[in-house]
Amino acid sequence: MAAFDSFFSEAVTEVHPAGPGRVRMALRDEPQIAGRAAELAVRETGCCSFFTFTLTASGGTLALEVSVDDRHIEVLDALAARAAEAMDAPRSDS
Repeated sequence: MAAFDSFFSEAVTEVHPAGPGRVRMALRDEPQIAGRAAELAVRETGCCSFFTFTLTASGGTLALEVSVDDRHIEVLDALAARAAEAMDAPRSDS
């Protein structure tokens, strides 16, 4: 979770529901952020295969969508809340 907390606080600019069992996180549009998002997604699906991560770069925006099946919506809700909380925390680059 520490890696996610660090990522959330440094990379996430918005967190929004994207439909049932889906959350969309807007990310800072930087190549390093895209790389970190991809690395975290690969590591997390290795231990928690119920997550599906979709990283999208388009038109100068970068987003990470996270989805789960109905049985794991509470886990997704907790992850989204953690992202929103970390995003609002003071950043070291501020």
